[in-house]
Amino acid sequence: MSDFAQYADWFYLVAAVLFILALKGLSSPVSAIAGNRFGMVGMGLAALVTLAVAPNPNLGLILVAVIGGAALGLYRARTVPMTQMPETVAMMHSLVGLAAVLIALAAVLHEGVHHTGVQRVELFVGCFIGGITFTASVVAWGKLSAKLAAKPLKGEWVKPVQIILASLMVGLGIYYFATESLPAFFGMTAVSLVLGYFLIAPIGGGDMPVVVSMLNSYSGWAAAGIGFTLNNAVLIIAGSLVGSSGAILSYIMCKAMNRSLLNVIFGGMGTDTAVAAGEAEQRPYKAGSAEDASFMMGNADSVVIVPGYGLAVSRAQHALQEFAEVLAHKGVNVRYAIHPVAGRMPGHMNVLLAEAEVPYEQVLEMEEINSDFSNTDVVLVIGANDVVNPAALKDKQSPIYGMPILEAHKARTVVVVKRSMSAGYAGLDNDLFYMDKTMMVFGDAKKVVEDMLKAVAA
Repeated sequence: MSDFAQYADWFYLVAAVLFILALKGLSSPVSAIAGNRFGMVGMGLAALVTLAVAPNPNLGLILVAVIGGAALGLYRARTVPMTQMPETVAMMHSLVGLAAVLIALAAVLHEGVHHTGVQRVELFVGCFIGGITFTASVVAWGKLSAKLAAKPLKGEWVKPVQIILASLMVGLGIYYFATESLPAFFGMTAVSLVLGYFLIAPIGGGDMPVVVSMLNSYSGWAAAGIGFTLNNAVLIIAGSLVGSSGAILSYIMCKAMNRSLLNVIFGGMGTDTAVAAGEAEQRPYKAGSAEDASFMMGNADSVVIVPGYGLAVSRAQHALQEFAEVLAHKGVNVRYAIHPVAGRMPGHMNVLLAEAEVPYEQVLEMEEINSDFSNTDVVLVIGANDVVNPAALKDKQSPIYGMPILEAHKARTVVVVKRSMSAGYAGLDNDLFYMDKTMMVFGDAKKVVEDMLKAVAA
């Protein structure tokens, strides 16, 4: 093993290149499958090399953990509904954070080992980021899965509590650095776990897509910090890649919402406007049937479909793809418009449409499609709300003012499929629903699309 150890870094370098290729592949639905394969091969190579150079590994325990984890992961991957992808991702982030905490605790409890000042800093950073990531991800999972209320935790006392907890955590970390006191390290770990809760609980449902990408970044930095502790080059590289890519994605998401990351973390878009939205339901609107909507789109030259989380809830993506195919056969130019924060996690709608085998060339991002709405005959908004809300462009009192939206209101006709006139995930009413050019079609998205499909194919 000692002869092989001198070549370990070379294999780690290959694994790191594969991780980079994985991230590159995941940047596009077209190359996502190849990207996943690169990542799997890279992680498999890194794990085998680490096992080969580890001194006296407990192979039996490792094998049980690998088989158990692989079986659980395979089962979850095959059975998770598309609507549960956001909370599944959040839960994965929590496991990375928990792993970082457990590794740090194992390192400080290792008998006969004296850690240098640099190592103590690495342990502190890796452990507190891991602790925050763990509980924050669990809270995010609870909000996304409706196990916890999506409404943000509010009160004048929240920010002082955050500051006190953060200061106490840093203070205990400094004391551990100076004295190697185990109680101080344990106290710092406990405080970081509590702080994770108080960082995410005040964030409302409208900001959860940013939170998911932010936690992805946290988990990466936690892994990188522990990589320094274990002196494992590939863990440092992989953690840094995940951390930096998650931070970049968080920035992109915040830019798409015209908000700063600090505003999301310490402000949060809540749901307090839901009562006002309920009062606005008395405004007049036009309602129609699935057959009416089908007639309009079947006689249009161009149709743009705007999918949202409601599409995922009803699992209507396959029926929608069939409907779009029938329209295309009639000569209608059909495209899909994707907002960066549509759904409840980055890329949620892209994955949803890819699952239904929607052609990639028909799926356009906000920047690509917005200029075409004014020349579009019909926009079909199905299960979306906040990402097409004109209040973001004109209402300075709205919490989403300044947020770039899909400008569906510029089309000649708008068809909106919703279960009711209730507010969206951010708790805001939508002026688009009350425009003269808009027709509301109420019902389960899958049932409505199936009815439209029957009507257009008749």
